[in-house]
Amino acid sequence: MERIKPRVAICTLGCKVNQYESEAIAEEFAREGFEICSHTLPCDVCVINTCTVTAESDRKGRQLIRRVIHQNPNAIVLVTGCLSQTQPEQIARIEGVDYVCGNADKMSVVEAAKSLLLRGKATDAPTVNVSPIDGCSFEKMSISRFDRTRAYIKIEDGCENRCSYCIIPAARGRVRSKCPEDVLDEVRALTAGGCREIVLTGIETASYGKDLDGYSLADLLVQIDRIPNIGRIRLGSLDPSLMKQEFVDKIASLRSLAPHFHLSMQSGSDKILALMKRKYNTRMALDGIKRLRAAMPDVQLTTDMIVGFPGESEQEFEETLSFARKAEFLMIHVFPYSRRRGTVADRMDGQLPTEVKQERVHRLSALQATIRGEILDRQIGHVSEVLFETYKDGIATGHTASFIEVACPSPCPLHSKLLPVTITGHDGSVCTGKIDI
Repeated sequence: MERIKPRVAICTLGCKVNQYESEAIAEEFAREGFEICSHTLPCDVCVINTCTVTAESDRKGRQLIRRVIHQNPNAIVLVTGCLSQTQPEQIARIEGVDYVCGNADKMSVVEAAKSLLLRGKATDAPTVNVSPIDGCSFEKMSISRFDRTRAYIKIEDGCENRCSYCIIPAARGRVRSKCPEDVLDEVRALTAGGCREIVLTGIETASYGKDLDGYSLADLLVQIDRIPNIGRIRLGSLDPSLMKQEFVDKIASLRSLAPHFHLSMQSGSDKILALMKRKYNTRMALDGIKRLRAAMPDVQLTTDMIVGFPGESEQEFEETLSFARKAEFLMIHVFPYSRRRGTVADRMDGQLPTEVKQERVHRLSALQATIRGEILDRQIGHVSEVLFETYKDGIATGHTASFIEVACPSPCPLHSKLLPVTITGHDGSVCTGKIDI
């Protein structure tokens, strides 16, 4: 009689790094003979990979843990991730949790699940396996499969910037870089498997190589560019201070690197950037943007902005609006400042009312929509190669190399096809086009 595979559900909250780590965990479970399923279905094991970037993230993490336990009361429940790293004892006190580990040894959930299945669901206190994060090395993990057109590869972990609003260094520790050969092997495997676009990501991607002797992110990109049949390469969120002349010169001619960069700007006011303890000012950022546009004429930039930071006056918010006009970002992800216990900013004077923060979110978002419309206006009539990703109701949708979203009528799905498209219009957010075949 054929042995029935144990079923495991993996639930993920948070960033692309967490999503990558969950995929690596899922592949390891599959290699060990598990069937991967949704937590809404009956399963034997549930793994929850948590986030702690905001207080709301913490709340959602605890809520998800309890919901998963309620839906699968007999399942082995293992919790990992940033919330587990920073609050392991609180997580362990949630009734129904069997195993807690942090960010130093996420892959341990596989062996822990196997052990717990052999002896049955724990009835005593859960095992807590959380090591100090600062002393750990880069945890070995990789993926070989992908479900969509693009795949993410985690190349770096940890952050040493100590921004005044951020708790993540406490959850992720110092900068650790993945061995270059391991990154190259992973890119080769995904490319050989048909992946057309790979995003290199990390907690602080720009710091890749800081712990390697004389090897940098630019060096890695140059080596990746030499891989036969390589598709597009994108980079995760980057600190604007990375865009120095030497870096830009080194990457400008790479055939695989997509001309799109997400710069984690956070504010357009020098006073607020200083209060945030960011390591650049607006002049440095604009100089870097100018270098990128000179070297890569088709480049598009996206960013994150926090509005309503403690002490942000109307004048300083206006400086952010002015900076946004000068920088001309394709997209700005606008967030109202959210207090985070344990950070310097949480103790700052000048905390702003919710209504002020929301009003500033609205104003910056409205400006961004205007700027995006102007950028999309300039695309009309141009031919761009679009890598198609989705298909619904006769419309195929994908992105150009510069990350402009394009929708085209098509009689059939075009998943993973790279085709020339003439841009014919836009709705303020997504371009429309005609496939040139």
